[in-house]
Amino acid sequence: MKWSEISIHTTHEAVEAISNILHEAGAGGVVIEDPFDLTKERDTQFGEIYELNPDDYPEEGVVIKAYLPVNSFLGETVEAIKEAVNNLMLYNIDVGRNKVTISEVNEEEWATAWKKYYNPVKISERFTIVPTWETYERVSTDELIIELDPGMAFGTGTHPTTVMCIQALEKCVQPGNTVIDVGTGSGILSIAAAMLGAKSVRALDLDPVAVDSAKLNVKLNKVQHVVTVAQNNLLDHIDKPANVIVANILAEIILRFVDDAYHLLERNGYFITSGIIQAKKQEVKDGLVNAGFTIEETLTMEDWVAFIARKS
Repeated sequence: MKWSEISIHTTHEAVEAISNILHEAGAGGVVIEDPFDLTKERDTQFGEIYELNPDDYPEEGVVIKAYLPVNSFLGETVEAIKEAVNNLMLYNIDVGRNKVTISEVNEEEWATAWKKYYNPVKISERFTIVPTWETYERVSTDELIIELDPGMAFGTGTHPTTVMCIQALEKCVQPGNTVIDVGTGSGILSIAAAMLGAKSVRALDLDPVAVDSAKLNVKLNKVQHVVTVAQNNLLDHIDKPANVIVANILAEIILRFVDDAYHLLERNGYFITSGIIQAKKQEVKDGLVNAGFTIEETLTMEDWVAFIARKS
């Protein structure tokens, strides 16, 4: 079977939105080539350092790659992707060069090309993300291992927005808590909450592909007795209260349900928000405060921001 590689040269700001567009178009996963990875200072407390080839990275901006099957609908699919990316400008998202290129690869290349980007990586005090095809031995007895197969998931779990969410969950989730994960994607945050001792986790996503992906990953990590995955638009029709609500999605989307999150949280409950670019930091912070939240902590990593807000 032949596959088409679609490559989009864009900005850091547009990465999350374009990745979602590609997933909705049928891509099983994306590769993000960011030249910042070549030069940034890495925190050796977490993670491992791998040799990177500068030839694989653009000189500026970010290149997002995904793979789509070559079929009679490919042309329409590519045009729909281009249109959706162009529409991001309506939401004041800078798409940069927005250069789209298409190339053909065979199935063997497609099946293995992205694996070189994905290795076991320790992302917090307790959590390590491990691809399903890797053998990994625990470094300590309290280390928590999340297995992911990014061939079926929405990313590898090592993006700064995800890392900050998991670090925030470590601070906020107590044994016996109830948790809601809005826009669950791969389900990684729900899995982390379950491993931290939550008694009940609701993983919600509007995208049926994400729902299927999350269900598979939840089962893979053996937390299906704690995590319930369902298709749902944000917090619509959710009425059972929670101790923690976490959302790793676009700032504009977070602002749509800040009030719903406040009303659903138990007293002193936490609202963890991520997926926020620096340019949207103050807007989201103001939205949280206006809804009644107290900002307990602001986390930053690279160009991204996350908030830990408490319902006082």
